[in-house]
Amino acid sequence: MGEEAAATANGPSGDPGRVIDGPTNPMVTPLLTDLYQFTMAYAYWKAGKHQERAVFDLYFRKNPFGGEYTIFAGLEECIRLIANFKITKEEISFIKQCLPPSCEDGFYDYLREVDCSDVEVYAISEGSVVFPKVPLLRVEGPIAVVQLLETPFVNLINYASLVTTNAARHRFVAGKSKNLLEFGLRRAQGPDGGIGASKYCYMGGFDATSNVAAGKLFGIPLRGTHSHAFVSSYMNIDEIAERSLCSSDGTTCEDFVNLVQSWLEKIQRSKSLHGIFGETNQSELAAFTSYALAFPTNFLALVDTYDVMRSGVPNFCAVALALHSLGYKAVGIRLDSGDLAYLSCEARKFFCSVEKEFGVPDFGKTTITASNDLNEETLDALNKQGHEVDAFGIGTYLVTCYAQAALGCVFKLVEINDQPRIKLSEDVSKVSIPCKKRSYRLYGKEGYPLLDIMIGENEPPPKVGERILCRHPFSESKRAHVVPQHVEELLKCYWPGLSGKRREELPPLKEVRERCMNQLDQMRPDHMRRLNPTPYKVSVSAKLYDFIHFLWLNEAPVGELE
Repeated sequence: MGEEAAATANGPSGDPGRVIDGPTNPMVTPLLTDLYQFTMAYAYWKAGKHQERAVFDLYFRKNPFGGEYTIFAGLEECIRLIANFKITKEEISFIKQCLPPSCEDGFYDYLREVDCSDVEVYAISEGSVVFPKVPLLRVEGPIAVVQLLETPFVNLINYASLVTTNAARHRFVAGKSKNLLEFGLRRAQGPDGGIGASKYCYMGGFDATSNVAAGKLFGIPLRGTHSHAFVSSYMNIDEIAERSLCSSDGTTCEDFVNLVQSWLEKIQRSKSLHGIFGETNQSELAAFTSYALAFPTNFLALVDTYDVMRSGVPNFCAVALALHSLGYKAVGIRLDSGDLAYLSCEARKFFCSVEKEFGVPDFGKTTITASNDLNEETLDALNKQGHEVDAFGIGTYLVTCYAQAALGCVFKLVEINDQPRIKLSEDVSKVSIPCKKRSYRLYGKEGYPLLDIMIGENEPPPKVGERILCRHPFSESKRAHVVPQHVEELLKCYWPGLSGKRREELPPLKEVRERCMNQLDQMRPDHMRRLNPTPYKVSVSAKLYDFIHFLWLNEAPVGELE
């Protein structure tokens, strides 16, 4: 009840009765930050600067995984945090222990009143394709409060965007026709990494997860059947005590085990399948039969415990044909080891032979799922070799973002008290783009985005059909005139503070996923390809370019030579 009251009291202006749930992870509190955020907050308060109006941009500097695009994710969790941002009495007591005893008590009185009611957040829609330097979020508000949001915002967006992008890249390589299943929970970096990975892999284009908690929290479809342990736990067919199975029409087969064995004998006698296998592993057959008795409408077997083609696939077919005779349709098989391209092709041939031999419609189309430490490279290799896999279960390399550890989001001050600020560096890529900005995506005649452009807050926006000069922020010679056929403003108001502006609603996860898929479809193919993708252009207006370099020269100290 206390949390709801806090959320209501802290709700955005113009919508005071709306309660926004807190962050998914209860560890996401005002204390989930770096100590220097509180030391700076004290220093601001001590100097009387804590209420000064500041503007910060959250962005990243380079696309991950050697690609030329990123998917923005984590916005909803940021809004959940600020909607419930209140420092408790216990938290303030702990902060007091962490800061030097010279800090005045008045600062802690100030912290008791801190919330985000005067903070404004403008963001690109979650699930959008985004690019370096363009602000994902623009956060405005009292500098001390906004500074306290830096670390949790970067934390909530960094991994979310990285793993969503990783998922989207896997989807791109696998193709739209394949089912992608996220199986990464056991290999993820702890519970939070596992939950976050499931959510954001679904957002990035995966179809389902094995993570039951994520299914409950986010409504993600769940998939999973059994492991090798289930298969190897059976010693022989006599272990199956309850052998009856009710058919789909309501009649009862008294001995399903005998029915399975009779179908295996028919397969063994089949001329078209002669020579592929001899005697199959009977303990594996017992396991498959037992599982089918438990799940006759959802029978999918892991077929590589002993030997895929000499035992696993024939045993699966015997059980599947027995189920078919009772009106059920088996789902398919899973391959978790070996040469996945070869084995999937051989299994498909076997299924097609069974369909032809026994007249079972669509048996040749039985689903083949593959797992076993898959990643972008192995998916690409399978495509080049040729395979018959319908679904891929991907875990370790996906959820850990094995190919790149972090996205590298940053949170930079760009304006205070209406005065633009710039952060300089000898590394030009680390120079910030000053002042409060608006961002637009300009589309060309073919419907593809041409570039993103940032302009000053008070500049007139780009218009359809009007020629505009777009400049690289830091390279004088890189510039181009563009006549956009469509103009899309990127930053929208997701937390209006006291501004009175209309707040964008946070859509459900399924809609964010659809936006992600649509955005990826809109991109030019050469920006998306795995190898040597074409860089997407990010630019500034001519006026903003001139101002950046004026401020740069104004702030950079002049050296002296003797």
